[in-house]
Amino acid sequence: MQFIRKMLKNEKGATAIEYGLIAALIAVAAIGAMTSLGSKLSNTFDNVSGNLK
Repeated sequence: MQFIRKMLKNEKGATAIEYGLIAALIAVAAIGAMTSLGSKLSNTFDNVSGNLK
């Protein structure tokens, strides 16, 4: 019974999960931003390349 109480009071696992969720959210936001920026940058380079010809 004491083991179960210790496990319920232990917050280290919860903290690790919270950090993991924050890292995943940051990764998703970064991927979305890079995808958007990448396509705009690609269009810009295509435009410049077309005007140089």
